[in-house]
Amino acid sequence: MTKRKPPVEKNTFYDVTFEDLTHDGAGVAKIEGFPIFVPNGLPDEKAKIKITKIQKSYGYGRLIELYEKSEYRVDAPCPIYKECGGCQLQHLSYEGQLVAKQKQVQEVLTRIGKLQNIKIHPVLGMENPWRYRNKAQVPVAEREGGLVAGFYQQRSHEIIDMEACLIQQEKNDLVVQTVKNICENYGIQAYDEKNNKGTLRHIMARYGLVSGEIMVVLITRTKELPHKNKIISDITAQLPGIKSIVQNINPKQTNVIFGNETNVLWGEEYIYDNIGDIRFAISARSFYQVNPEQTKVLYDKALEYAELTGEETVIDAYCGIGTISLFLAQKAKKVYGVEIVPEAIEDAKRNATLNNIDNAEFAVGKAEVVIPNWYKDGVEADVIVVDPPRKGCDEALLQTILKMKPKKVVYVSCNPATLARDLRILEDGGYETAEVQLVDMFPHTVHCEAVAKLVLKSRG
Repeated sequence: MTKRKPPVEKNTFYDVTFEDLTHDGAGVAKIEGFPIFVPNGLPDEKAKIKITKIQKSYGYGRLIELYEKSEYRVDAPCPIYKECGGCQLQHLSYEGQLVAKQKQVQEVLTRIGKLQNIKIHPVLGMENPWRYRNKAQVPVAEREGGLVAGFYQQRSHEIIDMEACLIQQEKNDLVVQTVKNICENYGIQAYDEKNNKGTLRHIMARYGLVSGEIMVVLITRTKELPHKNKIISDITAQLPGIKSIVQNINPKQTNVIFGNETNVLWGEEYIYDNIGDIRFAISARSFYQVNPEQTKVLYDKALEYAELTGEETVIDAYCGIGTISLFLAQKAKKVYGVEIVPEAIEDAKRNATLNNIDNAEFAVGKAEVVIPNWYKDGVEADVIVVDPPRKGCDEALLQTILKMKPKKVVYVSCNPATLARDLRILEDGGYETAEVQLVDMFPHTVHCEAVAKLVLKSRG
């Protein structure tokens, strides 16, 4: 059997109509059924493109000319949008983004999960979809004798110097620019990743939306920070609201941002913030949702889907620092949380104490190991909540859920593909997906969160 030759040639121009968006925001056109991925293309647009690369089953192109524009196309307000890799959808109106995200999740659940006729509610978006991120972690480099700080250019490690990021809290922009200028004044050298030399790798800012508290984290290659006391003095003088200045040391030649050693240089180890009525202590390395406004929307929906009356035992797999667990504990009889990261469990216990919540218990370990042990010890969950990483639930955890047979499973997902795969497994094991709510946690990016409610079918 001869393989079919791709129906396109490199460096050749074609007229196309875009049909869809890829998971990273590129337009999808098809030439004789052969998919071509083109950055900046939007569904329903007619355009001239140039083929730039051809693979066995798909190709890439560049947008040359638009003949017909989408009704949702807008001019991106960010001046460095086309170079920066932080956002993918600023050229698509916010209304258009919500439409596209719903369509993508619907299509993935149908194609991968073979899930038909599921009630998928419209995406819950933000009234103001700008300036929502409460954490900035920005790499630093040296250029023409000065420091630059910004996000990486698309598909590269070249830093785009920026003064403002339109999806960051403005306080974070101010922190990054101020700290960069202070370090530059004292001749602090930026990290050189090729040669593993220099001092300052990243500047990180964390901002408590409710508390107004600010943390500065200097991530350095070396333990020694030249002019440390002067830098601290200048930061505290120039940035009112600062509660904490922290140094994290990462001597390794790696793309991983944090090293293992973290020291408080000035102020407190934690800043505080609230999601709804729950207060959280946030350290330099705590996992804390970057959009607390939409996090409350997401967790309120998870709580609604759990349908708690005050008599239920709930297990929260992948509990992190206890964010969902503590929400659930307000309405449940008992909550058990499990998480593989020991520091996160310490944070979860601290946050339970901070909120005077005594019906939540936390354990370190793999969910698929800890939860069966709880089951052997007589813990029977009425509801299991899962909020896994992008790779989805571990197969062993899904089998544990099917064995324990809780009345409900609430699945919080950041990846529709693994959500679809896991819902299929749970449905085959006796559950029915009652409904799915989408929540836009990251406007102007391709990401969309979902929360699904699954109910155990009656054995009638």
